[in-house]
Amino acid sequence: MKKDPNFSEAQTITHQDVQLVRGTFTPSEAADVILSLLDEKINFHKLQRLRWCEGYFKADTSYADQRIAELEAEKVLARNFIRQAREQGKCLNIKGTLEITMENE
Repeated sequence: MKKDPNFSEAQTITHQDVQLVRGTFTPSEAADVILSLLDEKINFHKLQRLRWCEGYFKADTSYADQRIAELEAEKVLARNFIRQAREQGKCLNIKGTLEITMENE
């Protein structure tokens, strides 16, 4: 793991940005990137839901269920947008930054 040259042991970093995706993509490339990211997040919630249910089949999975439904809806919107770009012969610019912050206690 590479050390951040601006980080000292006495300093606590509470915010980090991760540049996940940046660039211009053909519709096919954009579909691969976007749908893969959404599928990974959907699978995360499905596994989380399964873990919650292990040993207790009445576990409250409403949050995971809701997020899965929201992400599936986002996939539909993304597919429609990508299809529109494909029909118009356009490429897509994607900028995806993850903003990570520590919770205040």
